[in-house]
Amino acid sequence: MTMVEVVQLLLSPTHRYVGRPADGPTPTQENELVDSVEVRRTLGIVGDRYFAHPAHRRAAITLMAAENLPVHINAAADLRQTRRNVLLKGVDIDACVGSTVSLDSGSGPVLLAVNSAARPCAWMETTIGAGAQRALRGKGGVRCTPLSDGVLTLGTAEFTITDTDSHGAR
Repeated sequence: MTMVEVVQLLLSPTHRYVGRPADGPTPTQENELVDSVEVRRTLGIVGDRYFAHPAHRRAAITLMAAENLPVHINAAADLRQTRRNVLLKGVDIDACVGSTVSLDSGSGPVLLAVNSAARPCAWMETTIGAGAQRALRGKGGVRCTPLSDGVLTLGTAEFTITDTDSHGAR
C-alpha cells in the first residue's frame, strides 16, 4: 500500500473536444472539477460522458499522475485540459498497465483494471500549449475499467496494486 493524494476529479457530462483542435473546445457552463465521484462497476463514473457506453468500457475511467502534467508548458494545466478523470500525486500510474489497482479515499476501495495507456492527442497542443502532446508521450495516464462500485473523493487515499495479471488481453 502507498499513500497518494487525489488532487483533482473531473466529471464531464459532455464531449468538449469535437471537430478539429484548431477550432477549440466546446464551451461548458458547469464546473467539471468536483470533490467526489460515484463509480459503478463496469460502467464508469456516474454522470460522465463515457458512463455506460459499451465502446468505452475498457476506458471508462482515466487516471493520470500529477507529476506528469506539463506545467513547464502551461502552469494552469489540469484535468480540464487533459480530459482524464482522476489526477493522482505520489504514484507512477503509467507503470501500472496490466494490473488491478485499488484506490481508497476513505469510503472503501474502488478496484480498477488498468487496461492501457491513455495516449495524448493533438488536442493537447490546443488546450495546454505547444509541445504538450510530445511532453505527455508515455506518461499521459491510463484507461481503466472499474471492477467495483464506490466513491472517490479529493484528498489522501490508499493506493494498492492488487494483481499484476495482464488485463489488457481481456
